[in-house]
Amino acid sequence: QEQLVESGGGLVQAGDSLRLSCTASAGWNFDAYVMAWFREAPGKERGFLAIIGRAGESTSYAASVKDRCTISRDNSKNTVYLEMNSLKREDTAVYYCAARTGWGMFGSKDGYHFWGQGTQVTVSS
Repeated sequence: QEQLVESGGGLVQAGDSLRLSCTASAGWNFDAYVMAWFREAPGKERGFLAIIGRAGESTSYAASVKDRCTISRDNSKNTVYLEMNSLKREDTAVYYCAARTGWGMFGSKDGYHFWGQGTQVTVSS
């Protein structure tokens, strides 16, 4: 069964950096999927952050985080990463990774075939 598991969240200080990981279960044809990160803050809709192509050849970011985020992937480890720096209190959210087979309307949470369970990131000032 295809499964995505996020890790790397926790309590951090404003200004810190963080790297989140999302690992797909063994046996999954990981490099067949375009991978993305979303986040959901309390009381807000789940919003798009970043996406990366199957071989890592292309990336795209939400304008709000473009200067502070880097998405990458290691297909040999079935893992996609999200690095964030200069964290702010407003980055506090549950962070999710998601997989889809094509690019399409990638900024919408619709169209993603698989989601992880999420990892909480809390930024304190």
